Amino acid sequence: MSERRHAGIGRVLIAVYAVLALAATGRSFVQIVQRFDEAPLAYTLSAVAAVVYIVATVALAMRSDAARRVAFAAVCFELVGVLVVGSLSLLAPALFAHDSVWSYFGMGYLFIPAVLPFLGLWWLRASRDREVAA
Repeated sequence: MSERRHAGIGRVLIAVYAVLALAATGRSFVQIVQRFDEAPLAYTLSAVAAVVYIVATVALAMRSDAARRVAFAAVCFELVGVLVVGSLSLLAPALFAHDSVWSYFGMGYLFIPAVLPFLGLWWLRASRDREVAA
């Protein structure tokens, strides 16, 4: 497996996923411990997002074909999650009395959750193409 996959933009992408994993984990932990009864759906979704970011971070950092498949699945799940939760938070705001990581397409995180899966999918594709060509 090529070392180029884990250089340059790949390292930045993994770092951004790691930071988002930490932020989402911290947020969901505090929300669930302190106020779970106020908004169980939103807080559970924050925890799901945290798990997805952790899985994506670890899988993107690993150098195997199996890890690439796991990363692809996690990033696709993330994309669907942010699009569905983001849309529902706009169309049915009563479902989200409190924000989750993916509410309003990640507005609370500077819309990084909305952009990150597209970058992740692009990078997985581009790094695969480079490895196949090498």
